[in-house]
Amino acid sequence: MPTVVVSPYNVVNFPDGGGHFWVYMQYVQGLRRAGCEVFWMERLRCDRSPHDDPAVRTFLKRLAAYGMSDKAILYSTGDGDEREYIGLSRSVAEGILRRADLLLNFHYAISPALLARFRRTAMVDIDPGLLQTWMSSGQLTVPAHDVYLTIGETVGTPASTLPDCGFAWHHLRPPICLDLWPYVHEPRSEAFTTVAGWWSGKWVRTRQDGTETLYENTKRVSFLQFVELPRKTPQALELALYLADSDAEDRRLLETNGWRVRHSREVARTPGMYRSYIQRSRGEFSCAKPSCMKLRNGWISDRTLCYLASGKPAVVQNTGPWSWLPHGEGLLRFSTMAEAVEALAAVNAAYARHCRAARAIAEAYFDARDVAETILGVALGSGAHVPRTDRRTAAH
Repeated sequence: MPTVVVSPYNVVNFPDGGGHFWVYMQYVQGLRRAGCEVFWMERLRCDRSPHDDPAVRTFLKRLAAYGMSDKAILYSTGDGDEREYIGLSRSVAEGILRRADLLLNFHYAISPALLARFRRTAMVDIDPGLLQTWMSSGQLTVPAHDVYLTIGETVGTPASTLPDCGFAWHHLRPPICLDLWPYVHEPRSEAFTTVAGWWSGKWVRTRQDGTETLYENTKRVSFLQFVELPRKTPQALELALYLADSDAEDRRLLETNGWRVRHSREVARTPGMYRSYIQRSRGEFSCAKPSCMKLRNGWISDRTLCYLASGKPAVVQNTGPWSWLPHGEGLLRFSTMAEAVEALAAVNAAYARHCRAARAIAEAYFDARDVAETILGVALGSGAHVPRTDRRTAAH
């Protein structure tokens, strides 16, 4: 039984992010189903004593609900690289790190000294294109890992305009734990929904041929390009957005144009609420951050996989080429307003068929256990596992 330590980023300190928790829990559950003992290791950013932090208590309860009691390695750092472990003695925590077969790391700026504790290390790029831009421009220094994995279709390929940063990138499909996300068919569901951050204040700086470009890289920018969509389709559209007080004007603009808007805390604050919200939806309509279109990274959202597994058709913005993933039934992509309107109409014209196709895509391409076996094969050198993409489960 391999022992794998998974190192997520900023989950404990974001207790309102039910969907953010699921990003990493999908990997954890896939590895467990592949026969691994799995630990969750995360650095805390605490303004108070982490031993008394309610966010820590909330997080530990959530882990326990998914079979991960006593599997948390939480730490904070002080001056230098000295670590304080929460809930574990230093000797127990360091013993787990020493005996682990693999660190699966999502924390790009992890301490090199901590990284050196592990026999084998694999970094997972879940920000394809952006990560390579940050690294190549010196905005981010990533310590050396044994293996580099990416969910970006085009990263490291000859056709890509993205820098490969000198690494051999192994392509990985993002996972969905199918038994934790069952098929739920409810034809009376009204709204196509999505859950998203709105204003993150993040900008991307790129340099090409001596010219520097700076652009805002938020869902806000992309959704406002389609702000009039509800006026052009009879389909109800709802956004569950993580909003700030300063976003009141944007919210009024969306609602004036016919969008239903809810704060994500109301419907997706916990992992259970997030799952219930998705499974009560008719489908997903969502835009991507501008970087996905500019960099043509072939990205698909972990959130979209939750909709697909639940049997909810997804209408999502085109982020670039997919050489292996079908679209047109269950999963439809758009670049223009007209394409978005057409895709929503197509789903509603044969809703039951698109629901079955959505689940079939999740089963055939994104099964968390298959993804975990791919990771283990690549990272531990036991030979790359070939995903069972021909495995098509019968329609529900």
